[in-house]
Amino acid sequence: MVVLCVVWLWAGTGDARAQALIDHVVARVNGVLLLLSDVRAAAGFRMVEAGPEAQQVRQLVQRQLLLGEVLRFPPPEPPAVDVAAEVARMKAQVTDPAAFLVAQGLTDADVTAMARDTLRVQAYLAQRFGSNAPVSDDAALEYYKAHPAEFTRDGVLQSFEAALGAARERVATERRREAVAQWLRDLESRAEVSMPR
Repeated sequence: MVVLCVVWLWAGTGDARAQALIDHVVARVNGVLLLLSDVRAAAGFRMVEAGPEAQQVRQLVQRQLLLGEVLRFPPPEPPAVDVAAEVARMKAQVTDPAAFLVAQGLTDADVTAMARDTLRVQAYLAQRFGSNAPVSDDAALEYYKAHPAEFTRDGVLQSFEAALGAARERVATERRREAVAQWLRDLESRAEVSMPR
């Protein structure tokens, strides 16, 4: 049975009281609770893609699964300068960072920890999926033919020879994305994940 952590803000005059829900559990991942405020913070900092809340919750669930793997097989610690740059990138996503942190109940230390986790996840994925098999000319040509708009400049389609390097990179990126997506599905299938409605 999922335990919901709910915080209520009470305000009223005399005997009348108003209740406003300000936070609640949106998912539980291997015993770790994810709150609505976590989703809102991740969305504000563009750590998850814009879209319906349910999709953002799913992305945060996947991030938590990744963090679990990072703890099992930790990559090198990110340099402090990189963490600071990621914090700056995150804060640049919101109009008023100080007000946003207050609204989400976050401290600067929390944001730094989130930035560090993001860099550790990126390093882990690069470590695990970074070495792709070479992309053949045939695979690059197939991609080039299927995505002509990506190789069109000023209304003119580049020759395959001119686009070969870019086509190979995009095939490798697509393969990596598919491999990560499949791996995440496998992780999720083995994990204890619940999303109360």
